[in-house]
Amino acid sequence: MTDFDAELIRALREDGRASIRSLAARLGQTRTAVASRLRLLLDDRTIRIIGAVDPFFLGQHVIAHVSIRTAGASTGVAEVLQTRVETVFVSAIGGVYDLVAEVRLGTMSELHAVIEGIRAIPQVLDVNTLVYTSVVKGPFVSSYRGDVVLDDTDTALIELLQEDGRISFRALGEIVRLSPSAVATRVQRLRAAHVIQIGAVEARGPAHRRQSMGVGLSLLGDDDAVLSLVRTWPGVDFAARTIGRFDAVITFVEPSPGALYAGLEQLRSLPGVSHTEAWLHLAVLKEDYARQFPHFPE
Repeated sequence: MTDFDAELIRALREDGRASIRSLAARLGQTRTAVASRLRLLLDDRTIRIIGAVDPFFLGQHVIAHVSIRTAGASTGVAEVLQTRVETVFVSAIGGVYDLVAEVRLGTMSELHAVIEGIRAIPQVLDVNTLVYTSVVKGPFVSSYRGDVVLDDTDTALIELLQEDGRISFRALGEIVRLSPSAVATRVQRLRAAHVIQIGAVEARGPAHRRQSMGVGLSLLGDDDAVLSLVRTWPGVDFAARTIGRFDAVITFVEPSPGALYAGLEQLRSLPGVSHTEAWLHLAVLKEDYARQFPHFPE
């Protein structure tokens, strides 16, 4: 993957509806070049642009990282995990565990029930759970703090944006029977209130253009100092404080194993890091933030 592609994807992770003009200005490229590369990335499914509803808005106040060790092949367990509505992310990994999943729920009691259900899956040997206490960096995470009421038109727009985050206001308007300007106002209101975030979801793993590695951190002293620094690194796609066997979890996304190794070594060298444990994402099996909504009376 070229630096151009990597920078374009990074920009789209931050704002999936960024205009070609603004992307070209940010990247120092022509609009024609940006439009061409974006179309290629979308056509070959390197990225998808989606709208994701904020978990706090949905009442999902508990977000957890679940590591699973299996007996024999992990395929059967992974297939069960992918069907669970609570899982937004499932990945086959290389490391101490065989699978990791991110689950989003309303309460800790619901989390306990989900973990019990995972333990009951045949071939599951061990389950280890980390609860996110705060997400320091990452797309599609909670920043909603408002009090927004949705109507049927809002929910219809959200459902359409979950499928295609870059669908035009004109196309949205034709479906919901509003003018493009009225649709733009509604979408901007939903985004400003952090009800919905629109960004790129990237295909990752050895078969794709970029590779991903998770790292669990045991920290000494000031957690804020380490995480405030790490979140500024371009290769760090995600960072969260956690409760469990690690104090924090981060995800590196890089173009090569060498770049992942360099990032891991840089992380290990930080004074506040006492121990790291890394796992390579071999195949991301599910990354789905779409949710269905009840429809409200006008």
